[in-house]
Amino acid sequence: MKYKTHGVCSQEINFEIEGSKVGHVQFVGGCSGNTQGVSRLVEGMDVDDAIRRLEGIKCGFRPTSCPDQLSKALKEYKENNQ
Repeated sequence: MKYKTHGVCSQEINFEIEGSKVGHVQFVGGCSGNTQGVSRLVEGMDVDDAIRRLEGIKCGFRPTSCPDQLSKALKEYKENNQ
């Protein structure tokens, strides 16, 4: 799935869901080291656990972050695929 981000440096998040687990995650743009780290940490994680852990994380003065945007993307996926 492709998710267009809002309010962060990355422009898009591409990810796969395998059953109830987060598959491959790739951020387009953003802070390369941070987005690679987030991607590797959530791959293989249960979707609901990833949402719970990432939701609400802020980046500096911004009301969101790349991890928070990933939680929004995962929520949108769940809403559209139930």
